[in-house]
Amino acid sequence: METDDKRRSVIPRGALLAMGIFMVLVYLGMGVLFFINLFGWASYAQPWPTLNYICGALLVLYGIYRGYRLVKGIGTPV
Repeated sequence: METDDKRRSVIPRGALLAMGIFMVLVYLGMGVLFFINLFGWASYAQPWPTLNYICGALLVLYGIYRGYRLVKGIGTPV
């Protein structure tokens, strides 16, 4: 039977925090890039030109959610 000590992550907390911050910035950044149409994908989405804004909004909202979870410490082992 494994104890709780053996189930703990071997990745340092600082590395997990840095990766979490990096991923929040990636989600927020990609959402903003969709809003400003940097990739020029709006011309390909002619039937639904708002597709860029929908994807951008979802990415920004998910980035905010991940940031909230990171700040509150939800889902991280003690």
